[in-house]
Amino acid sequence: MNAVTAVDRVVAALNAGGTDADVRRFEQPVPTAAAAAAVLGVEVGAIANSLVFDADGDPLLVLASGAHGVDTGKVAAVIGAQRVRRATPEFVLATTGQEVGGVAPVGHPTRLRTVVDVDLAAYPLLWAGGGDHYTMIAVTYADLLQVTGGQEATVS
Repeated sequence: MNAVTAVDRVVAALNAGGTDADVRRFEQPVPTAAAAAAVLGVEVGAIANSLVFDADGDPLLVLASGAHGVDTGKVAAVIGAQRVRRATPEFVLATTGQEVGGVAPVGHPTRLRTVVDVDLAAYPLLWAGGGDHYTMIAVTYADLLQVTGGQEATVS
């Protein structure tokens, strides 16, 4: 019997949320927005980076356009946190069950508080990590909001 993979959990979470995403697996890892954009032939801004932060000790998932970074002060103000900082790889793995560079918007042991970058709305199709370093999923902005229960915000 095969073990359930992180990618399996991502697909199951998307399906449970009413989203039938296009899942693509690649021979080479695609751990960065630039690498994913190059392999997919899309603008780097259409890559939805799934970034985990430590917000006053609690996990926060920020789905940010690959075209820019995240202003943690701005995000802290949006969610009412004292401090938001990039989580350690260990914190990310413990929180999501997925490694940095392959974190998906969903498929985690528990639903994470999520902020979705409004700049992603400019793209008709977005690509996000699929749960490992080799997999990407295609979703719409509306799908991302629906399946994550995310809060729209300017994050850069």
